Amino acid sequence: MNEADPDFAPIATRIRDNVGRQGFMGLVGAEVAELSRGACTLAVDRRPELLQQHGLFHGGVTAFLVDNATTIAAATSRGQPALTAEYKLNLLSPASGDRLICRARVIKPGRQVAVVAADVFCIIDGREKHTATALASIAMLDDQAAARIQSPA
Repeated sequence: MNEADPDFAPIATRIRDNVGRQGFMGLVGAEVAELSRGACTLAVDRRPELLQQHGLFHGGVTAFLVDNATTIAAATSRGQPALTAEYKLNLLSPASGDRLICRARVIKPGRQVAVVAADVFCIIDGREKHTATALASIAMLDDQAAARIQSPA
């Protein structure tokens, strides 16, 4: 827990619990590597199931990491539930190596929409290579909206 931000501990616990219930996180094998107010780092190790035909991480894995990390980072700001509204992803270079890491950080928190940036790196021989960058708009949900999407009519 961050001593300067003691109110963050219950938010972090709730977020980690929610992320733990995401089946797709388990399917991909991604993990929350770091979590703090306004930031989230997700990582996934190289596995044959995550690669495309040239032996590189599939772009869909990069997109998933961006989607989830930006939403989680936004949720850390105020502890509100959040959903991705949109993101722009630029694939900068092929994602090879042993591990893929996505670091997301809130640029502008908002009550209704947060703007979050993310950078994705692959680890090659112990060194980071920048492979993608993204900017996302994240819809911040109030309790009523969150309840509606959790139990649709």
